[in-house]
Amino acid sequence: MLPRTISPSPASAVLLAALGIGLLSLMDATIKGLSERYGVTEIAFARYVVGTLVMAGVLGVLRPGWPSAATWRSNGLRAVLVVATALSFFHGLSVLPLAEALALSFLSPIFIALFAALFLRERVRPPVWAGLVVGFLGVGIVVAGQVGAEGPRTGSAWGIAAILASALTYALSMVLLRARARHDPVITIVAIQNAGPAAMLAAPAAWTWTPVAGPDWALLVLVGVLGVAGHLVLSRAYARAEAARLAAMEYTALLWAIGLGYLAFGEVPGLATLAGAGLILAGSALAARR
Repeated sequence: MLPRTISPSPASAVLLAALGIGLLSLMDATIKGLSERYGVTEIAFARYVVGTLVMAGVLGVLRPGWPSAATWRSNGLRAVLVVATALSFFHGLSVLPLAEALALSFLSPIFIALFAALFLRERVRPPVWAGLVVGFLGVGIVVAGQVGAEGPRTGSAWGIAAILASALTYALSMVLLRARARHDPVITIVAIQNAGPAAMLAAPAAWTWTPVAGPDWALLVLVGVLGVAGHLVLSRAYARAEAARLAAMEYTALLWAIGLGYLAFGEVPGLATLAGAGLILAGSALAARR
């Protein structure tokens, strides 16, 4: 087993968290495009199969050692939460605009901070709470502006519910990650996080499989690679800093969603979205301060 003693480095952890969120945001945009042609179960299965293959190669090179029973238990539970998060979030992406889906998912930093205090006994400092509140206000402005401009959309209720459910399960998985990140090799965590969901989704994906067009195989592979890279970086970040401190960095995904939504899907952000994004940035900076 590789040693897991890591000197705390909050500043580098914040930068790593921001990079990880950026990679996962690129993955989200790719998934949204694929969801116009394929079911979310099929996309999720392909994403985790590719991730498993990538991690098999990494494990073969680094050889971190066989996981302990505690590692299997905690990361096995995380794999279940990862499946629930992926299916619900991917469904929300398929029916909602990218920026709105990401905005709704930003309840997860609130849940992360609360669960970290409840389960990990982490002390949540006032700047962290202030940053979370400011960021959440920004999210509220974004959602209010979109609802006011477009009105309620047919069939969007299930998408909204799915995104909110994914925020809850994602937060639980991140707190579990924090609990194990200083004890288990990062590559072991990410390997189980990919292999477990791939195994759980195999039968449902086979039942609902739609033949994949040639060019789309490259996109499915890209989804898997981005997912592995993003979670490797996030795992490293959560091993270096408290979960509550990094929670507000999740908000920066909205900035990615605005840019990618415009470039890939022609979704133009309104003034409310831009104003909310400004608050989100301010909240992230505030929560990341010592």
